[in-house]
Amino acid sequence: MTEPTSLPIVRLKPKAEARALRHGFPWVYADELVTDRRTQALPPGALAVLEDGERRVLGLVTVNTRSKIIARMLDRDPAAVIDQTWFEARLTRALALRARLFDAPFYRLVHAEPDGLPGVIIDRFGDVAVVQPNAAWAEAALTDLVAALVKVTGVATVIKNGSGRARGLEGLDEDMAVVHGVAPEGPLPVPMNGAVYMADLMGGQKTGLFFDQRPNHAFAARLAKGARVLDVFSHVGGFALAALAQGANHALAVDASAPALALAEAGARASGLADRFATRQGDAFAVLEALGADGAQFDLVICDPPAFAPAKPALEAGLRAYERLARLAAPLVAPGGYLVLCSCSHAADLQAFRNASARGIGRGGRRSQILHTGFAGPDHPVLPQLAESSYLKALTFRLDG
Repeated sequence: MTEPTSLPIVRLKPKAEARALRHGFPWVYADELVTDRRTQALPPGALAVLEDGERRVLGLVTVNTRSKIIARMLDRDPAAVIDQTWFEARLTRALALRARLFDAPFYRLVHAEPDGLPGVIIDRFGDVAVVQPNAAWAEAALTDLVAALVKVTGVATVIKNGSGRARGLEGLDEDMAVVHGVAPEGPLPVPMNGAVYMADLMGGQKTGLFFDQRPNHAFAARLAKGARVLDVFSHVGGFALAALAQGANHALAVDASAPALALAEAGARASGLADRFATRQGDAFAVLEALGADGAQFDLVICDPPAFAPAKPALEAGLRAYERLARLAAPLVAPGGYLVLCSCSHAADLQAFRNASARGIGRGGRRSQILHTGFAGPDHPVLPQLAESSYLKALTFRLDG
């Protein structure tokens, strides 16, 4: 590990605003940093001491000149040593929160910047942890990170999931590997909200399961007793299985992915709910249109799509897609029933998403009231200075009788 005194220095441009960094903002954008030949020569993920335009030290950063986020704050102490001991301290703090929140070890253990590990995602599934090193520095420090993770949590297996858009933005290759222990023999059962979900940690989306929707699954399930439920973009059955566990009469899960629906069906069997559960594979918009043409009605409809607006350039198109989704879903809700619309697009803030959803419901010929606004669960903390860390919105509407 490089000694702190030998670290290179990188400096903000004279007109760059250092105040936000001093107050906790964790990123430096490429147009804010002096990128001379020495800075350009730094390998992706290199450590450096960040100074403001007047040469006052701001902290220890990691640098990647290939990324629009050229520097990420690691530690306010410029002399900090990023080694296994450093990771252990961060992970111990993260684990203490999750151990207080949850009775069983199934949760997001590390949520990147809010947990002090920029670009790092770690989800825990009992004795198995899945790590997403989505920043170059984390890829370079993976050995120390994994050793610390095993020591702090005692997990038997650590899987590196090096896939996804974020790694591409950092110039990193996609890579899936078991970096500690032995790979699971198949999908793992995950108990949550009274149901059992099956998580494919080696071949599923992201880390295998979306823990962030846990409280929103629970709220929607409170409305589900005796209900006919439609779960669109269901993945492995998130909303549908929770609803059935709380007494829904029947649930239909819709997704484009046959493997995801197979996992949902396996979860229904493991939960003892298979007799009230059905799946339908297909494009969500096409299925909604077909159900509308058939005059189908449900007491509770949930739409939890992937990010339609993953970044600002896609915002307008994304909001149109959310509006269309609401327009197609609203007529399927029985009088007095409930519609849950979700967005995981951080580029679409709550007001923009709420407005698009309300427009779509209105265009679908329905009037509505908002009952509840949900966000990601507390194992996905938000860094107040970083709007991007508050990404998930779940709006529950009651539609006219």
